[in-house]
Amino acid sequence: MFINNRQEFVYLLYLLIYLAQKVLTGNIYFHDNGNMEINIAIKALAALAHETRLTIFRVLVQAGEPGLPAGHLAKELGIPNATLSFHLKELTHAELVIARQESRFIYYSANFATMNALLGYLTENCCAGIPCSPVEVCCDEKNS
Repeated sequence: MFINNRQEFVYLLYLLIYLAQKVLTGNIYFHDNGNMEINIAIKALAALAHETRLTIFRVLVQAGEPGLPAGHLAKELGIPNATLSFHLKELTHAELVIARQESRFIYYSANFATMNALLGYLTENCCAGIPCSPVEVCCDEKNS
């Protein structure tokens, strides 16, 4: 199943934030199902549980495979360079963002493979135990 519209995408991101907050407060527990390591899922959810990082991630998802240069992100979001750098580092450590250098610029793009794995991990046993099709967002071949 593919995410068909913006509303579904926003809903899934809000679900991720909710679950991240539950994980951070200890009110929810995950069992390792072999598809995605729990530590990677927790890191990704924790990274998205911050308003600024979620906003950055959403902008990068909308930008698609080419991504955006850091300066453009800072200007578009009105975030100081040092603050943006901190948040991009957190998203990169959570494997949600990929950085690449082209000439003098560093471009950041969403890591769709990690995003798809996380969504699959969260929805694997949905629908009262009846397997559903995994949610998948695909922008390019190499990141999916």
